[in-house]
Amino acid sequence: MIVYSDSSHLALKYLKDTEVNIYNILIMTGNFNIRDSLWDPSFPHHLSISNDLIIIADSFNLELLLPTNPAPTRYSDTEGKSNSVINLMFLQSRSIELNNHLIHSNLHLSSDHAPLTVSIPIADENIHSSRLSILKNSEEEAAFVKEAKTIIKNLNTSNLTDCDRLKDIVNLFMSKIKQAWIKNAKQTNIMKHSKKWWSEECSQSLDKYRTSRNLSRKWSRAPKEPSLISRFKRLPTRVKALGNS
Repeated sequence: MIVYSDSSHLALKYLKDTEVNIYNILIMTGNFNIRDSLWDPSFPHHLSISNDLIIIADSFNLELLLPTNPAPTRYSDTEGKSNSVINLMFLQSRSIELNNHLIHSNLHLSSDHAPLTVSIPIADENIHSSRLSILKNSEEEAAFVKEAKTIIKNLNTSNLTDCDRLKDIVNLFMSKIKQAWIKNAKQTNIMKHSKKWWSEECSQSLDKYRTSRNLSRKWSRAPKEPSLISRFKRLPTRVKALGNS
């Protein structure tokens, strides 16, 4: 989330006074227009508005982390005014791997603000290329349901004397159901267009749509019957004359 809060701190006041439903924020950064000794060693004072900023960040489960290379983020073009740190970056709490943001003082060029960067690691994702599934209303589904009913019927629940015994029965039930599933399921490949919600009804609807679209195209290409007016225009002249008499 990028925040710009002007010298009147209107953005911070809005975030403080308004219930903002934003979840799972990883980073909050921007120009907060606040100088404070908490993040600017050249500034000797602590301001109350800084407390509001910290509280807002905490409500998003974020915390202020100092850059790995402390430096000014705003460069004054007015003689006699010092450079300052007003661009900040708040990162998700306890995200040690994200505590690596930098201030690029040499890249501010004609701007009076230095850019801030952070490297976010992207973990490798294990993408399964196939899965076991049972087609709805198939023979395999009927066989699985039949076996599941038998498993439930044959469960011995007469000796449920304590929690450990109940846990054993539940684990046994889960194991047998899993075996029945593996026995009746088929291995299907997951393609780039595969959808978890796709069903036989979806396939039938798609086939109907394609059929109707093909018929529509065929009809649009078919020779059209001439209209009554055009047929009248092609009649012999003497017939037209009779019609006008």
